[in-house]
Amino acid sequence: MPIKVEMPRLSDTMQAGTVVKWNVKPGDTVKSGQAIADIETDKATMELQSFDDGVVAAIPVPEGQSVPIGTVILVLAAAGEDVKAAAASAGTGAAPAAAPSKAAAGGQTAASTPSSGGTATLAPESNGHHGAAEQAGGRVFASPLAKKIAEEAGVSLQGLHGTGPSGRIIRKDVEQAIAGGAKMAPAAGGAAAAPQRMAPAPLPPAGASLEAKRVTLSNMRRVIAQRLSESKSTIPHYQVTVDIDMDALLALRAQLNEQLSTQGVKLSVNDFIVRACALGMHEHPYVNSRWVGTPGQEAIEIIGQVNIGIAIALSEEKGGGLLVATIRNADQIGLRQISAQSKQLAEKARGKGLSPQEMSDSTFTISNLGMFGVAHFNAIINPPNVAILAVGAALDRAVVRDGKVVPGKVMSITMSSDHRVVDGAMAAAYLATVKNLLEKPATLLV
Repeated sequence: MPIKVEMPRLSDTMQAGTVVKWNVKPGDTVKSGQAIADIETDKATMELQSFDDGVVAAIPVPEGQSVPIGTVILVLAAAGEDVKAAAASAGTGAAPAAAPSKAAAGGQTAASTPSSGGTATLAPESNGHHGAAEQAGGRVFASPLAKKIAEEAGVSLQGLHGTGPSGRIIRKDVEQAIAGGAKMAPAAGGAAAAPQRMAPAPLPPAGASLEAKRVTLSNMRRVIAQRLSESKSTIPHYQVTVDIDMDALLALRAQLNEQLSTQGVKLSVNDFIVRACALGMHEHPYVNSRWVGTPGQEAIEIIGQVNIGIAIALSEEKGGGLLVATIRNADQIGLRQISAQSKQLAEKARGKGLSPQEMSDSTFTISNLGMFGVAHFNAIINPPNVAILAVGAALDRAVVRDGKVVPGKVMSITMSSDHRVVDGAMAAAYLATVKNLLEKPATLLV
């Protein structure tokens, strides 16, 4: 009986998916765990992995086509099954190629549960391109799992031969390299990279003009537009801003980073903000709630878990878009865990590799543009959250201390709130708590 691979549902908001690229063709032999396609959802681009062995009999959905979830997008002939008969059963009449491909994959771990068809799973995509494992410019293409294993083992991916689809390096390749005594990767210069300021773009030649073009919306951009338009038009937004004296926090952060440098830990300002916001929920639980119910039967649901979402913007080179990665139970973990999770999520997001679980269930969102030098901005609430915090840069300002005007670092934070749930006094009280925690940062260490 032929094995039918369906377009799976990967999030509550997903209604359709787009086949960005097929990594197999009719006649190819497919192994369990092999990445067979790249699928663009409303959240990110993911690799579609097969759960079964078989031969590709038909591909009813071509590259670039968007189809509803549950649509059969590929048909495999099971072991011993006639490929032509399997293709005919799909109603496509597709004929297999003369000889199956010798490409083999395997060894990769599935990242999510299978769809109702039980034939495939989606794993985060390591990058947006395909080809040889190493291409011009030294860029290495490897699965996320392979990268993680190589990083933990200190093994360089440069020069490794990839046996995955299109020559991509997979887990098996890294494990074989480790067993064979592969060369160690060079030191990474400390902890995982923190957000960097944007380098100024070079000036265009005199008289140069922009290229006029029409850009087709990706699924992600379309959903962003729809959700934020609905948020702004259906949620009564208002904003409250406070200024925070950052000198004490920056001094503590520098001291901690110096002491923890040998352990590869580098705390960011945002790590302190995440923890302060999470702890503040215990005094102001309505900020950690959602508006639920139908007209006439509305209610406020206060959420037991404190899951802080961090907004991550993808570069235009990666296709653009905005993702919210979730740090779960942020009130119950320390700065080290928050820092490690934030860096891991940001790195995966920049590679369009966040799983649906990593982008779901946030109860409060933080959007930080401080690394771009932005002093102040207003953010749009990320439903079903009832508030979002917009964080600016810590800038040099004149401050008054002990009756004297002295220089100091001051950061503005602005909270957009849903007035149906959080009124002005609630927002002001919550921000006062966050301000107190950040200005007395030692309390964040216990």
